Amino acid sequence: MSESGVRARDASTVMLVRDGAAGIEVFLQRRVTGMAFAAGMTVFPGGGVDPADLTADIAWAGPEPAWWARRFATDEATAQALVAAAVRETFEECGVLLAGPTADTVVEDSARYRQARGKLERRELSLADFLAAEGLVLRADLLRPWSNWITPEAEPRRYDTRFFVAVLPQGQDADGATSEAAQVSWQAPADALVSWRGGEHVLMPPTWSQLDALCGFADTAAVLAAERAITPIMPRYAPGTDGRPLSDFPDNERYFAELPELGALGGR
Repeated sequence: MSESGVRARDASTVMLVRDGAAGIEVFLQRRVTGMAFAAGMTVFPGGGVDPADLTADIAWAGPEPAWWARRFATDEATAQALVAAAVRETFEECGVLLAGPTADTVVEDSARYRQARGKLERRELSLADFLAAEGLVLRADLLRPWSNWITPEAEPRRYDTRFFVAVLPQGQDADGATSEAAQVSWQAPADALVSWRGGEHVLMPPTWSQLDALCGFADTAAVLAAERAITPIMPRYAPGTDGRPLSDFPDNERYFAELPELGALGGR
């Protein structure tokens, strides 16, 4: 149990990327200010694992749960739920559906499932039931494991978040038709960092770290081919320091050196 007495909830976040004219672009959303966690922050689509994501009976293509369990150092049931949550959250939050009629196809127009998308977001429908009703197969092979960040122990709301990366499927569009996003955009990772340094939006350390890593890739093919060593990262607060700056995460000194205004983090 953590300092706050709160156990970290499993969560999935997906970095959706595409090839732009000048290189990689990543889909970002600014969360509405009324959210209980990361309000007003710029993030990737994602959220906590839902109990319905644990459904075992789901049409599946790609690496099996055992493979994901090894990559994320967890059990198979949790691994399957993490992948299911990644697919569900991506569909709910930006309308991109990583599934297809067969194991080697992907839907070209996800807008036809708009009604089901709303039911998923309202928890009136499970991902497994949605896929079964539409005759769709979850495409786990369109995802790649990327990293694992855990909310600091002192926080009252905590997540054990596994980051995935996926390329925007051909024919699909990412949108902002979700109650959780106030603004969405496609940006080159380097441009997103420049605007962050200029104080135009707020990035928490995990988001900043992933954007920084994406800057090192020329195109989406290189991103998908990357072999990532995934070690859990849990930042810690430095005791007795104004602004509660975090330590124990990669390049934390550079993050705070570039941070335009420490208070913008809201204590996270």
